[in-house]
Amino acid sequence: MIALSKIVAGRLLLGIVTLLITSMVIFGAMELLPGDFAQAVLGQSATEETVRAFRTELQLDQSVFVRYFDWLANALQGDFGQSFSGRASSGYDRSRAVVDLVAPRMSNTILLAGLTAVISVPLALGLGVAAVLYRGSWFDRALNWAVLGAISFPEFLIAYALILLFASLFPVFPALANVSPDMAWDERLSRMALPAISLTIVIMAHMMRMTRAALNDLMSRPYVETAKLKGLSRWRIVLMHVLPNAWAPIATVIAFNLAYLIVGVVVVEVVFAYPGIGQLMVDAVTSRDIPVVQTCALVFAGTYIVLNLLADVIAIMTNPRLLHPK
Repeated sequence: MIALSKIVAGRLLLGIVTLLITSMVIFGAMELLPGDFAQAVLGQSATEETVRAFRTELQLDQSVFVRYFDWLANALQGDFGQSFSGRASSGYDRSRAVVDLVAPRMSNTILLAGLTAVISVPLALGLGVAAVLYRGSWFDRALNWAVLGAISFPEFLIAYALILLFASLFPVFPALANVSPDMAWDERLSRMALPAISLTIVIMAHMMRMTRAALNDLMSRPYVETAKLKGLSRWRIVLMHVLPNAWAPIATVIAFNLAYLIVGVVVVEVVFAYPGIGQLMVDAVTSRDIPVVQTCALVFAGTYIVLNLLADVIAIMTNPRLLHPK
């Protein structure tokens, strides 16, 4: 337990350092964007005095180091600043706090990711186990072809194909996933169906292939041969003896794919007009809303780091030999 705690503490510290470096990269990347942020936000009709006052108000006239450390200090206190959108050249200010913009979008993305995970994880594990049980059969070959096809197609193509099939030719689900908090749950789930199916097809293929590969690798181990000599059924050998020893690589790939559900849903959210954090980030980049872009990117990086840490912990807990890699 002490060794595990040390490893978790070390990984957590490394994650914090990685997040700090990521924040620097994000801030630097925003500085490299061409154009004048103040002029882009206020529009071409803004006077020079208005633009200058806007720069001063948002500290855009300060050096990048001063602004970065101010931003970092405020972010550590949970203050990610005010959105640039909503400000007009007339001086009228309808901007909102970045947290108020990101929080509801993040809850929508988590809901979509959760729905996708509930569908995809059991399905991928079940198909991976079935592929090993019927290894070499027509079912195994057909499943591999289908999975390779799913991996080969980009997610936007899968999304548009689903829209064509299930929203146009056979109108079962709506093509747009414009959900809102006051919507009934059955209506909400119906609108989330096509985005969830698109993401399920994308991540299920990776998880199923990793499950199959991990189980196949263990099927040649001596303890499996011993179990066969004892007359145990193939189902029992795979489920009771092989699967528990394969949790480490399977848990890792599941965690990677769950991270993808949070940080990689941008394309799917844009295609279906789903009001998640990916859609918000695309809109913010278009309107040069720097605080929102920085916060979204930081949320993505933090989510990825936390889920990777979780994958490491699960892998170590399921395979104690990883506590002593040497």
